[in-house]
Amino acid sequence: MIIGHGGNIKETAKRFGFDPSEIIDMSSNVNPLGPPAGLMEFLVEKMDAILSLPESDARGAVEAFADRYGIAPERVLGGNGTTQFIYAIPEVLKTRNALILGPTYSDYADACKMWKVPFAFAMAKDSDDFFHDWAEVEKKAKEADTVFICNPNNPTGKMVPSDRIKELVEKLPDVFFIVDESYLPFVPGGDSHSLVAEERENLLVLNSMSKIFRIPGLRVGFLIASPEVIEKFYLYYLPWSANSLAQEAVKFLMERREQTENFIQKSRTFLENERKAFLKAMEKSDAIRVFDSQTSFLLAKLARVDSADAFEQMARNRFLIRDCRNFAGLSEQYVRVSLKTEDANRRAAEKLLAVAETGKAGRSE
Repeated sequence: MIIGHGGNIKETAKRFGFDPSEIIDMSSNVNPLGPPAGLMEFLVEKMDAILSLPESDARGAVEAFADRYGIAPERVLGGNGTTQFIYAIPEVLKTRNALILGPTYSDYADACKMWKVPFAFAMAKDSDDFFHDWAEVEKKAKEADTVFICNPNNPTGKMVPSDRIKELVEKLPDVFFIVDESYLPFVPGGDSHSLVAEERENLLVLNSMSKIFRIPGLRVGFLIASPEVIEKFYLYYLPWSANSLAQEAVKFLMERREQTENFIQKSRTFLENERKAFLKAMEKSDAIRVFDSQTSFLLAKLARVDSADAFEQMARNRFLIRDCRNFAGLSEQYVRVSLKTEDANRRAAEKLLAVAETGKAGRSE
C-alpha cells in the first residue's frame, strides 16, 4: 500500500493551518486542463444511474473503449482503476519471479509483496539521464517470468521506444510483459507508441483515464491482453468493479472522439510549453537538476537541501510537491513537480529554485 504518495492536500492543509483550497497541488499527476468540457455536466445529468447496479462487467464501457482503439472487446477488461489489475497480476499469472524497471511506481512491488512473490529491479541511473541500459534489462528479463514497465515512467518521465519493448516481447515468449501506459496520452503522438493493438500472448497493457482526463476519483482503468489471459483474470474479477458514473464517463469520452482528441492535443501542446519554461527557469542553477520529461511532471535532483526540507518549505508557501525518497532507487535528493497552470508553474519554479539554492522559499504567499 502506498504511503506518502501525491495528493495529500487535506493532511498538508491541516498540518500547516491552511484551507485545502489555498494549496496548489503539484504532487498529483493529473491534467491541469481537465476534466474535458461537458463531462461534469453530463455526469450530473446521469446521477440517477447510481440508483441501480452498474453493468457487472462494465460491458458497455468496454465496448466503447474497444471501438475507440479498434480492438476486439474480448481483449479488454474494465475495472476500478488500473490498481485493481496491478494487484491481481502476480496471482493471476502465477508469477514466481518478477522484474520491475525502476525507479518507478511502487504498486508493482507492493503487488508482488502482497502475494509473496520475489522481485528484482533493473534500475535506471541519473548519470544516464534515467534511460535504461537495455542490454541489462534484457539480461535480467531472461531470469524473470513477469516484467513490469511503466511507459512513460513515473516519476522519471522517460519513455522506452515501443519497438524496443515489442522486440523483447517477441524474444522472450515465456515471459509476461506488463506495460503500464497510464501517462502515454500526455506524449505527443502517443497513440502511435501504444501497444494496445499488439496481439501477443505474453503482453498485457494497462490503460488509465484518471490522469489525462483528471478523473482519478472515478477510478477508471482497463486491462488489454489476449482473450485467454482475460479469461484468467475473470476468475479473480469482482462483479460491479466499475461504478455507474465511471462507466458513463467512459462512454462519454470514447464516443465523442473528435472532442476528446482535440482535448488531448490541446493538453499536450500546453504541457510541452510549460515543461520548456520550467526547465529554462532552472537550467542555470547548480543547486538543482531537472530531468526532461515527456509527461505532465518533472523529476528534480537537489544538491544543497534534502527532499523533506524542500517539501516543508514549499508546503509553507502553499505548494504541494512530491518527496521522492520513498521511490526505490531514489534518495532524499529527489522531488517531483506536476505541472499546473502557467501562473502556478512560474511561481512554483521561483520558489523551488529559492529552496534549492538557499534552503528557504522566501516570504509565504
